This record gives sequence, C-alpha cells and structure tokens, in this order.
Amino acid sequence: MVGNAEREQVLERLREICLRLPETSERPSHGAPTFFVCGKRSFLTVLTDHHGDGRFAIWCAAPAGVQGVLTESDPEKFFVPPYVGHRGWLGVRLDRGIDWDELAGIVEDAFEAASGTGLNPVPGTDSP
Repeated sequence: MVGNAEREQVLERLREICLRLPETSERPSHGAPTFFVCGKRSFLTVLTDHHGDGRFAIWCAAPAGVQGVLTESDPEKFFVPPYVGHRGWLGVRLDRGIDWDELAGIVEDAFEAASGTGLNPVPGTDSP
C-alpha cells in the first residue's frame, strides 16, 4: 500500500486529468472522490483499501469489451471491481506503478463511456 503523501499526489494528478474534460465535476460518493459528467453520471471513483482489499485503485466506466481484454492481459494491474464490474467497469491499481499516458487514456475512455459524447469521433462520421 502506498503512503498518504503519495496517494494525495496521485489523486491531485488524476483530478487534473478528470477536471480537464468538459462538464466534469468532483464530489464524494460513498466516501470516495468521484468524478461525474454533467453532475449526474459517475465515470471514475478513487478508492483506498475498499473494504480491506489492500488496493489503491480507480474504478471507472469502460467501453464494451475493454474490461475483459485488460483484466486478462495484466491481472496484476487491472481487475473487475465489485458492485460495478457487472456493468463493464474496470478496476485499475494505482499502487503498481503508473503509466500516466495510459491512465489519461483510460480516464478519457471512461468519460466517453459514461457521457456518450464520443470526444474522438472517427473521421468522416458525425459526432453525437
């Protein structure tokens, strides 16, 4: 488990990534920092030792199929979170070293999955 100072640094950096996205806000949900689209739909929660699981991690929305691919490819880093995993959400450990470019992409995907905005539409198609 990482120390308090390191957790706060990681949370601050995650906060910067999340709050750069349009119409995003943060408020506690179930005692954990949680990020919302338009103040309504959550797309990412930061959890520390949730019910004694020993993890410092995020749970986030994910595009269809991503949860299975990532949890199979790197089960030390990615996991199916309780409560929301059945909806395709992804757990990402933050206590196993962080690739910030990868994490920023996961955050953007989570935002898009929750908002349905399609921030990066395929060229030549209409964006929603």
